[in-house]
Amino acid sequence: MAISKVNRRIRIRKGIRSKISGTSYVPRLSVYRSNRAIYAQLINDEKGETLLAVSSKEIGGSNVTVAISKEVGLKLAEKAQTSGIEKVVFDRGGYPFHGQVKAMADGAREGGLKF
Repeated sequence: MAISKVNRRIRIRKGIRSKISGTSYVPRLSVYRSNRAIYAQLINDEKGETLLAVSSKEIGGSNVTVAISKEVGLKLAEKAQTSGIEKVVFDRGGYPFHGQVKAMADGAREGGLKF
């Protein structure tokens, strides 16, 4: 029996999470993408807390596009800079690195985050 698309993403996500982890100095930038929104969080895995969170719902628009994803990355980088965070570990959440996920990462890099 073939693996479903959702189960495949979960397997990839578990492999990624076994290799990377965030700290208070270098948090994990986690991406979650739904059909209508994209969410990005900076997470300290040592304490299990979210340091910052941004979503496309804050920016506006009923559906997420590549342009809105880039704005989410820029806004996350702006909030991180005010909090004193410059370096992160990127967690794509099992999603392929293209389209909306890549646009969000490019926006975060343009905003000044290093990963």
